[in-house]
Amino acid sequence: MDNDGQHILRSAFRMRKENSVGFYITDFIFRKIFRQNAAVKWPVHHTSTIHCPEKIQLGKETFPGDSPGIYINASNGVSIGDFTNLGPHVGIISVNHDPVNNDAQVAAPPIRIGRYCWLGFGAIVLPGVVLGDFTIVGAGAVVTKSFTDGYCIIAGNPAAIIKQLNKTECDSFAATKT
Repeated sequence: MDNDGQHILRSAFRMRKENSVGFYITDFIFRKIFRQNAAVKWPVHHTSTIHCPEKIQLGKETFPGDSPGIYINASNGVSIGDFTNLGPHVGIISVNHDPVNNDAQVAAPPIRIGRYCWLGFGAIVLPGVVLGDFTIVGAGAVVTKSFTDGYCIIAGNPAAIIKQLNKTECDSFAATKT
């Protein structure tokens, strides 16, 4: 198929150029036939798990679960801003269990992840965390507290700021997106 034909096919089925057609076929098989992640309204990798997708608010060009092994439990709500990416094996867990009765869930504020964020391989974000715009979470980080100001790189367990980003440069980049 020529480039024009591929563009028409991808546009008609709202397929992103970053993902292969095989990704979308596999997504169809697992979500529509096997009913895995069936309630999710966007394509997800067949190894990802998304609980309570109806409690997830997504920004523009944000597709959580398209990388392998992502786990999202949005029982208490999750908001993910525009142009934010999740690497493979990221965990976003908005709920915890009662320390005595592990059958009971504990209410917590929702997780809010800002615009233009990146969560690296194996990062974990725990209940109630707020990440401001342009927060980069290093691979394997465990985010237990909020970084509301954003414009930083955080890493470690527990996550801490390891570098501040240039706010002017970040905002100039954001202005190029529509």
